[in-house]
Amino acid sequence: MMIKIPVPPQSAMNKDRPVSGLLRTQILHLHEAERRLPLRHHTEIYINAIKTEGEAAEYIRAVTEAIHDAHAAAAARRTRRKPEVIEIAAAADEGPMGKPKSGSKGKKKGKS
Repeated sequence: MMIKIPVPPQSAMNKDRPVSGLLRTQILHLHEAERRLPLRHHTEIYINAIKTEGEAAEYIRAVTEAIHDAHAAAAARRTRRKPEVIEIAAAADEGPMGKPKSGSKGKKKGKS
């Protein structure tokens, strides 16, 4: 079964139309997401200056790209970083040269 999706009218997007409340809320949500990104991925766009749908669309595109870039950078770091395995053999009751640590066995300190 094929679902037909109607073509949106030309008036659906008007770059010069003032931002709606719904779009303003979306901008605020994206701004919160952007704040959590590393600084090098911030857009430096002042969201209070966004007044039109076109400016909002540009900000949404920029933040979406920044999020994708940040995730790609994190994935690249994870694949580059391979944990170094160090094998350590240790004995808890022995000090240097295999001698027992003072106070670890034998007489207890304190009351006699």
